[in-house]
Amino acid sequence: MPTRRAHLTASTAQGSLAASLAALRVSLGIPDDFPPDVLAEALAATADAPQLDLRDIPFATLDPAGSRDLDQAFQLDRTASGWRVRYAIADVPGFVQSGGAMDAEARRRGQTLYAADGTVPLHPVAISEGKASLLPGEDRPAFVWTLELDSDGAETSHRVERAWVRSRVQLDYPATQAALDAGQDSPAALLREIGMARLEQERLRGGASLNLPDEEIVRDASGNYRIERRRTLPIEDWNAQLSLMTGMAAASLMLEAEVGILRTMPAPDEKSIDAFRTRTIALGLPWREGQAYGEYLRGLDRNDPRALAALQAAVSLFRGAGYATFDGEPPAGSVQAAVAAPYAHVTAPLRRLVDRWGLVVCAAASSGGAVPDWARTSLPLVPDLMAESTKKASQLSSGSINRVEAALLRHRVGERFPAIVLEVFDGKARIQLTDPLVTASCRVAPDVAAGTTITVTCAAADIVTGTVAFDS
Repeated sequence: MPTRRAHLTASTAQGSLAASLAALRVSLGIPDDFPPDVLAEALAATADAPQLDLRDIPFATLDPAGSRDLDQAFQLDRTASGWRVRYAIADVPGFVQSGGAMDAEARRRGQTLYAADGTVPLHPVAISEGKASLLPGEDRPAFVWTLELDSDGAETSHRVERAWVRSRVQLDYPATQAALDAGQDSPAALLREIGMARLEQERLRGGASLNLPDEEIVRDASGNYRIERRRTLPIEDWNAQLSLMTGMAAASLMLEAEVGILRTMPAPDEKSIDAFRTRTIALGLPWREGQAYGEYLRGLDRNDPRALAALQAAVSLFRGAGYATFDGEPPAGSVQAAVAAPYAHVTAPLRRLVDRWGLVVCAAASSGGAVPDWARTSLPLVPDLMAESTKKASQLSSGSINRVEAALLRHRVGERFPAIVLEVFDGKARIQLTDPLVTASCRVAPDVAAGTTITVTCAAADIVTGTVAFDS
């Protein structure tokens, strides 16, 4: 699906939008900057030197172009029996000491927040884009995972140890995808076959992913905003499999050690499954009996408007995600339903609070050592901290998108637009315009069905509240 762009160019609208976005931050209690004691602690922070030295291994990072907060670096080898994946994760626990000012502020924030008017990082830049970031050419302490895979991509062994690493190169997704497509040599040369093997393992497990197109607010150098939709590149999916594999290994270590924190999501109940199946039939894309829902979702043609409606309907199958801690008996329902395996978050400590606990627990479990007291005693606090930050992140994201959508339509009230109907409930439809890219609701006639295209009129657009209204 090509990217659709609509620019916000009127200076008055830009000013109103900037004020509305700023007010949204204030209403959600999002901080503008770090307190002085947190910044001072970040500047002074040092981590203990690891005993293991892996700086001779040519690690590489792979992230969106221009990224500076680099959580992960990889090195891939082919072996006689399959592949070896080394996955280095930034040593945030080494720099952020429990009980310190940075720790307290990170617990208050929970995760890095992404807003239309700027990023609100979890840690000061001195840590997130400096001392702890796996920048190329820099010696860094890291938690290095070593995962052995057989020729089918199934993991056969794993371990994690703290070590010195040095990334050799910072790769980005578009350039690396182009290099692999052209058959050029790259540190990511094996990523395609490993990623594809792991995707097949996901299919065999019964795992599922929505893979909805990303909607992103983009601000250009002139201050103009737009909303873009884009599909992930194949290399992003392959790279994500490294993180998923590491998260499953982390969960395994925690369950064996009988202490840790898992990322959980319940399987959809029969009522949700029946409702989704009924909606796929109505769309003319029936989900057949006996087919895993992950396999069904993977087979949808993303260029078909009905598929977008089916994916929107499938959101109901991916609800209830959270975190569960345990110290002794593992929690009931420890399987993350979409992953179709026990799973833990350990690969993004620069941007997500919970990973700091997961890493130190796994390192202790892998070495046979004791889990640090600070981590063990504070584990029960983490789910609530993450739930609060996730709620705030969702409110910030949706509120920002709503305000940009209203700004894009501010001078187009009264115009008519084609729109795809995503879903219909009780005479009200959730619709999506394609140019500008806007999602909204409106009343529709009783015979309007999901997956069809209708014409709607923009009736109102309020930047202050981020509301738009349409009539069909």
